[in-house]
Amino acid sequence: MAACGLFLSFIVLNNAGLAHASVRKIYVVPVSGMVDPGMAAFIKRALETPPDDQDPLFIIEMDTFGGRVDSALQIVDTLLSVPEGKTIAFVKNKAISAGALIALASSRLVMRKNTTIGDCAPITYSNEGPKMLGEKFQSPLRAKFRALAKRNGYPETLAESMVTAEMVVYAVEMEGKTIYMDSQAFEDLSQAEKERVSSKKTIVAKGELLTMDDTEAFELGFSRMSVDNIDEMLRRMEIENYELIRIEKSWSEALVRFIGGITPFLLMIGLAALYVEIKAPGFGVPGIIGITCLALVFLNQYFVGLADNTELLLLILGIILLGFELFVIPGFGITGIAGLLFIGAGAILALQDFVIPDPSLPWQAELLGNNILQVLGALFMAILVALFVLRYLLPKLSVVVEGPYLGTTLKDSHADSVEAGRAKIGDIGIAMTLLRPSGKVKIKDEIFDVVTEGEFIKKGILVKILEIKGNRIIVSRKPEDE
Repeated sequence: MAACGLFLSFIVLNNAGLAHASVRKIYVVPVSGMVDPGMAAFIKRALETPPDDQDPLFIIEMDTFGGRVDSALQIVDTLLSVPEGKTIAFVKNKAISAGALIALASSRLVMRKNTTIGDCAPITYSNEGPKMLGEKFQSPLRAKFRALAKRNGYPETLAESMVTAEMVVYAVEMEGKTIYMDSQAFEDLSQAEKERVSSKKTIVAKGELLTMDDTEAFELGFSRMSVDNIDEMLRRMEIENYELIRIEKSWSEALVRFIGGITPFLLMIGLAALYVEIKAPGFGVPGIIGITCLALVFLNQYFVGLADNTELLLLILGIILLGFELFVIPGFGITGIAGLLFIGAGAILALQDFVIPDPSLPWQAELLGNNILQVLGALFMAILVALFVLRYLLPKLSVVVEGPYLGTTLKDSHADSVEAGRAKIGDIGIAMTLLRPSGKVKIKDEIFDVVTEGEFIKKGILVKILEIKGNRIIVSRKPEDE
Protein backbone atom coordinates (compact mmCIF):
# COMPACT_ATOMS: atom_id res chain seq x y z
CA MET A 1 0.00 0.00 0.00
CA ALA A 2 2.82 2.38 0.84
CA ALA A 3 4.42 1.72 -2.57
CA CYS A 4 1.08 2.29 -4.29
CA GLY A 5 0.64 5.60 -2.44
CA LEU A 6 4.09 6.76 -3.45
CA PHE A 7 3.37 5.87 -7.08
CA LEU A 8 0.10 7.83 -7.08
CA SER A 9 1.80 10.81 -5.46
CA PHE A 10 4.48 10.74 -8.16
CA ILE A 11 1.83 10.72 -10.92
CA VAL A 12 -0.05 13.64 -9.35
CA LEU A 13 3.09 15.72 -8.90
CA ASN A 14 4.27 14.91 -12.41
CA ASN A 15 0.92 15.96 -13.93
CA ALA A 16 0.98 19.18 -11.91
CA GLY A 17 4.44 19.92 -13.18
CA LEU A 18 3.37 19.29 -16.78
CA ALA A 19 0.35 21.54 -16.33
CA HIS A 20 2.57 24.28 -14.96
CA ALA A 21 5.04 23.82 -17.80
CA SER A 22 2.27 24.12 -20.40
CA VAL A 23 1.41 27.68 -19.31
CA ARG A 24 2.38 29.89 -22.24
CA LYS A 25 4.19 33.10 -21.45
CA ILE A 26 2.90 36.12 -23.34
CA TYR A 27 4.94 39.32 -23.10
CA VAL A 28 3.26 42.73 -23.37
CA VAL A 29 5.64 45.42 -24.66
CA PRO A 30 4.26 48.98 -24.38
CA VAL A 31 5.01 51.43 -27.21
CA SER A 32 3.79 54.72 -25.77
CA GLY A 33 4.81 58.34 -26.07
CA MET A 34 7.36 59.73 -28.48
CA VAL A 35 9.16 57.29 -30.76
CA ASP A 36 12.82 58.09 -30.10
CA PRO A 37 16.19 56.31 -29.71
CA GLY A 38 15.38 55.51 -26.08
CA MET A 39 12.23 53.66 -27.13
CA ALA A 40 14.16 51.78 -29.83
CA ALA A 41 16.71 50.61 -27.26
CA PHE A 42 13.97 49.55 -24.83
CA ILE A 43 12.05 47.52 -27.45
CA LYS A 44 15.24 45.81 -28.59
CA ARG A 45 15.86 44.69 -25.02
CA ALA A 46 12.21 43.71 -24.48
CA LEU A 47 12.05 41.49 -27.59
CA GLU A 48 15.08 39.43 -26.70
CA THR A 49 13.73 35.89 -26.35
CA PRO A 50 14.20 34.55 -22.82
CA PRO A 51 16.56 31.55 -22.98
CA ASP A 52 14.15 29.29 -21.09
CA ASP A 53 11.09 30.10 -23.26
CA GLN A 54 10.74 28.04 -26.42
CA ASP A 55 7.44 29.52 -27.60
CA PRO A 56 7.21 33.22 -26.67
CA LEU A 57 4.52 35.56 -27.97
CA PHE A 58 5.00 39.32 -27.92
CA ILE A 59 2.09 41.77 -27.86
CA ILE A 60 3.19 45.24 -28.98
CA GLU A 61 0.78 47.55 -27.16
CA MET A 62 0.48 50.70 -29.30
CA ASP A 63 -0.37 54.17 -28.00
CA THR A 64 1.71 56.76 -29.83
CA PHE A 65 1.47 59.71 -32.20
CA GLY A 66 4.85 58.74 -33.68
CA GLY A 67 8.22 60.44 -33.64
CA ARG A 68 11.59 60.04 -35.32
CA VAL A 69 11.66 58.05 -38.55
CA ASP A 70 15.14 56.63 -37.91
CA SER A 71 14.08 55.29 -34.51
CA ALA A 72 10.88 53.82 -35.99
CA LEU A 73 12.92 52.00 -38.64
CA GLN A 74 15.22 50.60 -35.94
CA ILE A 75 12.15 49.25 -34.13
CA VAL A 76 10.84 47.78 -37.41
CA ASP A 77 14.15 45.96 -37.96
CA THR A 78 13.95 44.61 -34.41
CA LEU A 79 10.41 43.34 -34.99
CA LEU A 80 11.40 41.72 -38.28
CA SER A 81 14.14 39.82 -36.47
CA VAL A 82 11.53 38.04 -34.32
CA PRO A 83 10.30 34.74 -35.85
CA GLU A 84 7.19 35.20 -37.98
CA GLY A 85 3.91 34.77 -36.13
CA LYS A 86 5.40 35.66 -32.74
CA THR A 87 4.35 39.33 -32.67
CA ILE A 88 0.91 40.94 -32.45
CA ALA A 89 0.40 44.70 -32.66
CA PHE A 90 -2.44 45.64 -30.30
CA VAL A 91 -3.59 49.23 -30.83
CA LYS A 92 -4.65 50.32 -27.36
CA ASN A 93 -5.45 53.94 -28.25
CA LYS A 94 -3.68 55.11 -31.40
CA ALA A 95 -0.89 54.17 -33.79
CA ILE A 96 -0.27 57.32 -35.81
CA SER A 97 2.61 58.23 -38.12
CA ALA A 98 5.71 56.25 -37.09
CA GLY A 99 3.42 54.25 -34.80
CA ALA A 100 1.54 52.93 -37.87
CA LEU A 101 4.84 51.81 -39.38
CA ILE A 102 5.70 49.90 -36.21
CA ALA A 103 2.23 48.35 -36.01
CA LEU A 104 2.36 47.05 -39.58
CA ALA A 105 5.77 45.47 -38.92
CA SER A 106 4.16 43.00 -36.51
CA SER A 107 2.90 39.68 -37.85
CA ARG A 108 -0.71 40.46 -36.92
CA LEU A 109 -2.73 43.57 -36.12
CA VAL A 110 -5.58 43.77 -33.64
CA MET A 111 -7.30 46.99 -32.53
CA ARG A 112 -9.23 47.92 -29.46
CA LYS A 113 -12.64 49.38 -30.19
CA ASN A 114 -12.72 53.09 -31.09
CA THR A 115 -8.99 53.33 -31.79
CA THR A 116 -7.17 54.70 -34.88
CA ILE A 117 -4.20 53.89 -37.08
CA GLY A 118 -2.59 55.59 -40.09
CA ASP A 119 -1.31 58.99 -41.33
CA CYS A 120 2.41 58.43 -41.74
CA ALA A 121 3.37 61.40 -43.90
CA PRO A 122 6.95 62.60 -43.26
CA ILE A 123 6.85 66.15 -41.90
CA THR A 124 9.26 68.77 -40.65
CA TYR A 125 8.72 71.81 -38.45
CA SER A 126 9.47 75.38 -39.46
CA ASN A 127 8.46 78.87 -38.37
CA GLU A 128 5.21 78.36 -40.26
CA GLY A 129 4.46 75.14 -38.37
CA PRO A 130 4.48 71.51 -39.60
CA LYS A 131 5.27 71.04 -43.28
CA MET A 132 4.92 67.84 -45.30
CA LEU A 133 8.14 66.69 -46.96
CA GLY A 134 8.19 65.94 -50.67
CA GLU A 135 8.46 62.90 -52.90
CA LYS A 136 12.15 62.41 -52.08
CA PHE A 137 11.17 61.54 -48.52
CA GLN A 138 7.89 59.80 -49.29
CA SER A 139 9.22 57.32 -51.85
CA PRO A 140 11.45 55.22 -49.53
CA LEU A 141 8.77 55.24 -46.83
CA ARG A 142 6.16 54.00 -49.32
CA ALA A 143 8.55 51.21 -50.30
CA LYS A 144 8.89 50.23 -46.64
CA PHE A 145 5.13 50.20 -46.12
CA ARG A 146 4.70 48.19 -49.31
CA ALA A 147 7.27 45.60 -48.17
CA LEU A 148 5.65 45.23 -44.74
CA ALA A 149 2.17 44.93 -46.28
CA LYS A 150 3.38 42.23 -48.66
CA ARG A 151 5.04 40.34 -45.80
CA ASN A 152 2.00 40.36 -43.51
CA GLY A 153 -0.83 40.19 -46.07
CA TYR A 154 -2.13 43.78 -45.89
CA PRO A 155 -3.42 45.69 -48.96
CA GLU A 156 -0.24 47.20 -50.39
CA THR A 157 -1.79 50.21 -52.13
CA LEU A 158 -3.76 51.19 -49.04
CA ALA A 159 -0.61 50.89 -46.92
CA GLU A 160 1.20 53.25 -49.31
CA SER A 161 -1.64 55.76 -49.09
CA MET A 162 -0.79 56.29 -45.41
CA VAL A 163 2.35 58.10 -46.60
CA THR A 164 1.36 60.14 -49.68
CA ALA A 165 -1.55 62.55 -49.73
CA GLU A 166 -1.52 62.81 -53.54
CA MET A 167 -2.60 59.17 -53.95
CA VAL A 168 -6.20 58.41 -54.89
CA VAL A 169 -7.18 54.84 -54.05
CA TYR A 170 -10.23 53.00 -55.42
CA ALA A 171 -11.92 49.80 -54.31
CA VAL A 172 -12.60 48.13 -57.65
CA GLU A 173 -14.98 45.16 -57.98
CA MET A 174 -13.88 42.81 -60.75
CA GLU A 175 -15.46 39.39 -61.24
CA GLY A 176 -16.56 39.19 -57.63
CA LYS A 177 -13.20 40.26 -56.19
CA THR A 178 -12.31 43.56 -54.53
CA ILE A 179 -9.03 45.06 -55.68
CA TYR A 180 -7.50 48.22 -54.24
CA MET A 181 -5.67 50.30 -56.82
CA ASP A 182 -4.53 53.88 -57.18
CA SER A 183 -5.83 56.21 -59.86
CA GLN A 184 -2.82 55.65 -62.12
CA ALA A 185 -3.17 51.88 -61.97
CA PHE A 186 -6.87 52.20 -62.78
CA GLU A 187 -6.12 54.41 -65.79
CA ASP A 188 -3.60 51.83 -67.02
CA LEU A 189 -6.26 49.10 -67.20
CA SER A 190 -7.07 47.96 -70.70
CA GLN A 191 -10.48 48.62 -72.12
CA ALA A 192 -11.37 44.94 -71.74
CA GLU A 193 -10.40 45.01 -68.07
CA LYS A 194 -12.40 48.16 -67.44
CA GLU A 195 -15.45 46.50 -68.94
CA ARG A 196 -15.17 43.75 -66.29
CA VAL A 197 -15.34 46.35 -63.51
CA SER A 198 -18.70 46.09 -61.81
CA SER A 199 -18.16 48.95 -59.33
CA LYS A 200 -15.59 51.54 -58.31
CA LYS A 201 -15.53 53.29 -54.95
CA THR A 202 -13.09 55.96 -53.76
CA ILE A 203 -11.47 54.85 -50.51
CA VAL A 204 -8.80 57.55 -50.21
CA ALA A 205 -9.41 60.89 -51.91
CA LYS A 206 -6.67 63.18 -53.19
CA GLY A 207 -5.17 65.34 -50.47
CA GLU A 208 -6.01 62.81 -47.75
CA LEU A 209 -3.90 60.30 -45.87
CA LEU A 210 -5.37 56.93 -44.99
CA THR A 211 -6.39 56.95 -41.33
CA MET A 212 -8.70 54.20 -40.11
CA ASP A 213 -10.68 53.42 -37.01
CA ASP A 214 -10.89 49.82 -35.83
CA THR A 215 -13.98 49.02 -37.92
CA GLU A 216 -12.50 50.44 -41.13
CA ALA A 217 -9.18 48.69 -40.51
CA PHE A 218 -11.05 45.37 -40.20
CA GLU A 219 -13.12 45.97 -43.32
CA LEU A 220 -10.07 46.99 -45.38
CA GLY A 221 -8.07 43.92 -44.39
CA PHE A 222 -5.61 45.32 -41.86
CA SER A 223 -7.01 44.41 -38.45
CA ARG A 224 -7.90 40.83 -37.54
CA MET A 225 -10.59 41.88 -35.06
CA SER A 226 -11.88 44.62 -32.75
CA VAL A 227 -11.84 43.75 -29.05
CA ASP A 228 -12.16 45.39 -25.66
CA ASN A 229 -8.91 44.12 -24.17
CA ILE A 230 -5.98 41.75 -24.60
CA ASP A 231 -7.69 38.87 -22.78
CA GLU A 232 -10.62 38.98 -25.21
CA MET A 233 -8.19 39.00 -28.14
CA LEU A 234 -6.36 35.92 -26.84
CA ARG A 235 -9.63 34.12 -26.14
CA ARG A 236 -10.85 34.73 -29.71
CA MET A 237 -7.49 33.50 -30.97
CA GLU A 238 -8.12 30.31 -28.96
CA ILE A 239 -5.02 30.86 -26.83
CA GLU A 240 -5.61 29.38 -23.40
CA ASN A 241 -3.64 28.70 -20.24
CA TYR A 242 -1.34 31.72 -20.57
CA GLU A 243 0.50 34.13 -18.31
CA LEU A 244 0.67 37.80 -19.24
CA ILE A 245 4.05 39.33 -18.42
CA ARG A 246 4.20 43.09 -18.83
CA ILE A 247 7.68 44.37 -19.64
CA GLU A 248 8.22 47.84 -18.26
CA LYS A 249 11.10 50.25 -18.70
CA SER A 250 13.75 49.93 -16.02
CA TRP A 251 14.75 53.00 -14.02
CA SER A 252 17.92 53.27 -16.09
CA GLU A 253 15.95 53.18 -19.37
CA ALA A 254 13.56 55.82 -18.02
CA LEU A 255 16.57 57.94 -17.04
CA VAL A 256 18.08 57.50 -20.50
CA ARG A 257 14.86 58.72 -22.17
CA PHE A 258 14.68 61.67 -19.76
CA ILE A 259 18.27 62.69 -20.47
CA GLY A 260 17.58 62.32 -24.18
CA GLY A 261 14.79 64.87 -23.85
CA ILE A 262 17.04 67.46 -22.19
CA THR A 263 20.12 66.83 -24.34
CA PRO A 264 20.14 70.38 -25.86
CA PHE A 265 19.98 71.89 -22.37
CA LEU A 266 22.83 69.68 -21.12
CA LEU A 267 24.92 70.59 -24.17
CA MET A 268 24.36 74.28 -23.51
CA ILE A 269 25.26 74.04 -19.81
CA GLY A 270 28.30 71.86 -20.52
CA LEU A 271 29.73 74.16 -23.19
CA ALA A 272 28.97 77.28 -21.12
CA ALA A 273 30.74 75.82 -18.08
CA LEU A 274 33.81 74.95 -20.16
CA TYR A 275 33.90 78.48 -21.59
CA VAL A 276 33.76 79.93 -18.07
CA GLU A 277 36.56 77.57 -17.04
CA ILE A 278 38.73 78.74 -19.94
CA LYS A 279 38.21 82.39 -18.98
CA ALA A 280 38.84 81.83 -15.26
CA PRO A 281 42.28 80.94 -13.89
CA GLY A 282 42.95 77.42 -12.64
CA PHE A 283 40.47 74.55 -12.68
CA GLY A 284 37.36 74.41 -10.51
CA VAL A 285 33.62 73.93 -10.31
CA PRO A 286 32.77 75.17 -13.86
CA GLY A 287 35.16 72.62 -15.38
CA ILE A 288 33.65 69.80 -13.34
CA ILE A 289 30.10 70.84 -14.30
CA GLY A 290 31.05 71.10 -17.98
CA ILE A 291 32.69 67.69 -18.16
CA THR A 292 29.82 66.09 -16.22
CA CYS A 293 27.12 67.52 -18.52
CA LEU A 294 28.95 66.51 -21.69
CA ALA A 295 29.65 63.05 -20.26
CA LEU A 296 25.92 62.61 -19.55
CA VAL A 297 25.09 63.53 -23.15
CA PHE A 298 27.64 61.18 -24.70
CA LEU A 299 27.04 58.25 -22.35
CA ASN A 300 23.27 58.57 -22.82
CA GLN A 301 23.63 58.41 -26.60
CA TYR A 302 26.03 55.48 -26.19
CA PHE A 303 23.47 53.53 -24.16
CA VAL A 304 20.72 54.04 -26.78
CA GLY A 305 23.05 52.87 -29.55
CA LEU A 306 23.62 56.19 -31.34
CA ALA A 307 27.15 56.88 -30.13
CA ASP A 308 30.11 54.55 -30.28
CA ASN A 309 33.83 54.70 -29.60
CA THR A 310 34.37 57.33 -32.31
CA GLU A 311 32.19 59.91 -30.55
CA LEU A 312 33.72 59.16 -27.15
CA LEU A 313 37.21 59.52 -28.64
CA LEU A 314 36.30 62.91 -30.11
CA LEU A 315 34.98 64.04 -26.71
CA ILE A 316 38.13 62.89 -24.90
CA LEU A 317 40.41 64.55 -27.47
CA GLY A 318 38.44 67.78 -27.17
CA ILE A 319 38.73 67.80 -23.38
CA ILE A 320 42.47 67.01 -23.57
CA LEU A 321 43.04 69.92 -25.96
CA LEU A 322 41.10 72.25 -23.67
CA GLY A 323 43.24 70.97 -20.79
CA PHE A 324 46.39 71.95 -22.68
CA GLU A 325 44.85 75.36 -23.31
CA LEU A 326 44.10 75.79 -19.61
CA PHE A 327 47.30 74.54 -18.01
CA VAL A 328 50.06 74.54 -20.62
CA ILE A 329 49.52 77.04 -23.42
CA PRO A 330 48.85 80.67 -22.37
CA GLY A 331 45.93 82.57 -23.88
CA PHE A 332 43.20 81.06 -26.00
CA GLY A 333 44.09 80.08 -29.53
CA ILE A 334 44.19 77.21 -31.98
CA THR A 335 44.35 74.50 -29.32
CA GLY A 336 41.23 75.74 -27.55
CA ILE A 337 39.32 76.22 -30.80
CA ALA A 338 40.33 72.72 -31.94
CA GLY A 339 39.12 71.30 -28.62
CA LEU A 340 35.71 72.93 -29.03
CA LEU A 341 35.50 71.69 -32.64
CA PHE A 342 36.25 68.12 -31.56
CA ILE A 343 33.60 68.30 -28.83
CA GLY A 344 31.07 69.81 -31.27
CA ALA A 345 31.75 67.15 -33.92
CA GLY A 346 31.41 64.41 -31.32
CA ALA A 347 28.12 65.89 -30.12
CA ILE A 348 26.70 65.98 -33.66
CA LEU A 349 27.68 62.37 -34.38
CA ALA A 350 26.37 61.25 -30.99
CA LEU A 351 22.88 62.46 -31.92
CA GLN A 352 22.66 60.11 -34.94
CA ASP A 353 23.56 56.55 -35.89
CA PHE A 354 25.43 57.43 -39.10
CA VAL A 355 28.42 59.54 -40.13
CA ILE A 356 27.62 60.39 -43.76
CA PRO A 357 23.92 60.54 -44.77
CA ASP A 358 22.73 57.78 -47.08
CA PRO A 359 21.22 59.33 -50.26
CA SER A 360 18.59 56.57 -50.32
CA LEU A 361 17.47 57.62 -46.82
CA PRO A 362 16.84 61.36 -47.23
CA TRP A 363 15.69 61.86 -43.65
CA GLN A 364 19.31 61.25 -42.59
CA ALA A 365 20.40 64.50 -44.30
CA GLU A 366 17.47 66.25 -42.62
CA LEU A 367 18.50 64.82 -39.25
CA LEU A 368 22.13 65.83 -39.77
CA GLY A 369 21.08 69.41 -40.53
CA ASN A 370 18.88 69.51 -37.43
CA ASN A 371 21.70 68.12 -35.28
CA ILE A 372 24.18 70.71 -36.58
CA LEU A 373 21.71 73.52 -35.87
CA GLN A 374 21.02 72.05 -32.43
CA VAL A 375 24.71 71.94 -31.49
CA LEU A 376 25.43 75.40 -32.94
CA GLY A 377 22.40 76.77 -31.12
CA ALA A 378 23.62 75.18 -27.89
CA LEU A 379 27.08 76.72 -28.45
CA PHE A 380 25.61 80.18 -29.10
CA MET A 381 23.42 80.03 -26.01
CA ALA A 382 26.37 78.65 -24.04
CA ILE A 383 28.45 81.74 -24.89
CA LEU A 384 25.62 84.04 -23.82
CA VAL A 385 25.17 82.16 -20.54
CA ALA A 386 28.93 82.13 -19.90
CA LEU A 387 29.24 85.88 -20.51
CA PHE A 388 26.36 86.49 -18.12
CA VAL A 389 28.01 84.32 -15.47
CA LEU A 390 31.39 86.01 -15.91
CA ARG A 391 29.91 89.51 -15.87
CA TYR A 392 27.25 89.27 -13.16
CA LEU A 393 27.33 86.01 -11.22
CA LEU A 394 30.99 85.35 -10.38
CA PRO A 395 31.66 88.85 -8.96
CA LYS A 396 28.77 88.35 -6.54
CA LEU A 397 29.76 84.90 -5.32
CA SER A 398 31.58 86.44 -2.37
CA VAL A 399 28.20 87.49 -1.02
CA VAL A 400 27.09 83.88 -0.59
CA VAL A 401 30.47 82.28 0.19
CA GLU A 402 31.12 81.92 3.90
CA GLY A 403 33.62 84.41 5.44
CA PRO A 404 35.29 85.52 7.56
CA TYR A 405 34.88 89.06 6.24
CA LEU A 406 35.86 92.50 7.58
CA GLY A 407 33.05 94.27 9.33
CA THR A 408 33.94 97.55 7.63
CA THR A 409 35.08 98.45 4.15
CA LEU A 410 37.86 100.62 2.79
CA LYS A 411 35.46 102.52 0.59
CA ASP A 412 36.52 105.94 1.91
CA SER A 413 40.21 105.12 2.27
CA HIS A 414 42.71 106.85 -0.01
CA ALA A 415 45.80 104.90 0.98
CA ASP A 416 45.56 102.92 -2.23
CA SER A 417 45.95 106.07 -4.31
CA VAL A 418 49.60 106.41 -3.28
CA GLU A 419 50.69 103.42 -5.36
CA ALA A 420 48.36 104.25 -8.22
CA GLY A 421 49.58 107.83 -8.13
CA ARG A 422 53.00 106.71 -9.32
CA ALA A 423 51.40 105.75 -12.64
CA LYS A 424 49.04 107.66 -14.86
CA ILE A 425 46.73 106.96 -17.78
CA GLY A 426 48.65 106.52 -21.00
CA ASP A 427 51.86 105.14 -19.41
CA ILE A 428 53.51 102.27 -21.25
CA GLY A 429 54.85 99.22 -19.44
CA ILE A 430 55.83 95.62 -20.00
CA ALA A 431 53.97 92.53 -18.69
CA MET A 432 56.18 90.76 -16.17
CA THR A 433 53.73 87.84 -15.80
CA LEU A 434 50.92 86.34 -17.84
CA LEU A 435 47.91 88.67 -17.53
CA ARG A 436 44.98 86.28 -17.22
CA PRO A 437 43.36 88.76 -16.81
CA SER A 438 45.30 90.01 -13.73
CA GLY A 439 49.05 90.04 -13.23
CA LYS A 440 52.08 92.28 -12.80
CA VAL A 441 53.42 95.00 -15.08
CA LYS A 442 56.66 96.99 -14.88
CA ILE A 443 56.22 100.74 -15.45
CA LYS A 444 59.09 103.22 -14.91
CA ASP A 445 61.16 100.63 -13.03
CA GLU A 446 58.30 99.88 -10.63
CA ILE A 447 56.08 96.80 -10.45
CA PHE A 448 52.29 97.28 -10.38
CA ASP A 449 49.39 94.88 -9.97
CA VAL A 450 47.13 95.38 -12.98
CA VAL A 451 44.10 93.86 -14.65
CA THR A 452 42.99 93.73 -18.28
CA GLU A 453 39.44 94.15 -19.61
CA GLY A 454 39.16 90.39 -20.04
CA GLU A 455 41.83 89.65 -22.65
CA PHE A 456 44.84 87.43 -21.93
CA ILE A 457 48.24 89.06 -22.51
CA LYS A 458 51.46 87.07 -22.61
CA LYS A 459 54.53 87.87 -20.55
CA GLY A 460 56.85 90.37 -22.25
CA ILE A 461 54.14 92.18 -24.22
CA LEU A 462 53.99 95.99 -24.05
CA VAL A 463 50.83 97.32 -22.43
CA LYS A 464 49.22 100.71 -21.96
CA ILE A 465 47.29 102.06 -18.96
CA LEU A 466 43.70 102.75 -19.98
CA GLU A 467 42.10 103.68 -16.66
CA ILE A 468 42.87 103.96 -12.95
CA LYS A 469 40.09 103.31 -10.45
CA GLY A 470 41.37 103.64 -6.89
CA ASN A 471 44.00 100.93 -6.62
CA ARG A 472 42.88 99.19 -9.83
CA ILE A 473 45.04 99.82 -12.83
CA ILE A 474 43.36 98.70 -16.05
CA VAL A 475 45.61 98.02 -19.02
CA SER A 476 45.40 96.74 -22.57
CA ARG A 477 47.84 95.62 -25.22
CA LYS A 478 49.82 98.60 -26.57
CA PRO A 479 48.60 99.51 -30.08
CA GLU A 480 51.19 98.78 -32.74
CA ASP A 481 50.93 102.26 -34.26
CA GLU A 482 52.07 103.98 -31.04
